[in-house]
Amino acid sequence: MSLPRTNSFSRFAGICLLLAGAPLCAKAQSVNFQAALDKTEQRMATFLDRLSDVKCTEHVLQQKLNDGGHIEYSTSSTYDYLIMLQSNGDDFQLNESRLEENAKPEHGNAKKKNVPLLLTNGFSTLFLVFHPYYRSSFLFASEGTDTVDNQQLLKVHFSHVPGTRSIAALSVRGREYPLELEGTAWLDPQTGLITRMQVGLGNSMQDVGLRSLKAQVDYAPVNLPGAKSAYLFPAVTTVDVQSLRQRWHNVHKFSNYMQFTVEAEQALADKDKIK
Repeated sequence: MSLPRTNSFSRFAGICLLLAGAPLCAKAQSVNFQAALDKTEQRMATFLDRLSDVKCTEHVLQQKLNDGGHIEYSTSSTYDYLIMLQSNGDDFQLNESRLEENAKPEHGNAKKKNVPLLLTNGFSTLFLVFHPYYRSSFLFASEGTDTVDNQQLLKVHFSHVPGTRSIAALSVRGREYPLELEGTAWLDPQTGLITRMQVGLGNSMQDVGLRSLKAQVDYAPVNLPGAKSAYLFPAVTTVDVQSLRQRWHNVHKFSNYMQFTVEAEQALADKDKIK
């Protein structure tokens, strides 16, 4: 099975907002909450372009767990990783590119074959929940504030609207099942930047063999050449999935972010000098 995915979708219009625990007369709070969502939407639109301009190193740990939650088999791989963005009017398409550097078993029988491992692709793009292409496919509600590293963050609950476009899918034996995700995002209401996202299933999928899904994406500041301030890029993604008979735990770590376009131009310049 493989999840989630990103596909080419058309832009949606409008957004349904819910304010959990807020009285109808709290006009100022509703305006601030919507303003924070609008700011995050703007940030994610520009962040998507920025993300496609960088490459990084991705370390992937895949673990097969037994019924007691202990590691049955583990393997790790390292990749040169980048996201390629193709845009045409109101449509866009994301493609992940991975060039494997190495792979090795870390735990269990190194010679063990046919171990069913879980492929968890695309979780670094969970921020698309707030992107203008997908925002109308989710309901949003305030969960109050939370202090993380001495920073006051807004907790936003999101849930997928059944029947609308989904940013993720479960792939089983060549067939894809859209996922109705729900979760919480921690964001800075002043800047619109997302620092953490947690997500799970919004409905039961045991009929297709998926019992549970839990994932968390943590973002960390990255300073890029020429940027006035640091960007928050995906740093660590943890995914736990349980089918009717099996359990997996995957960890994706992203590091060594570099500006891809600048490096390509520099390489060409150095080549010309050699001539």
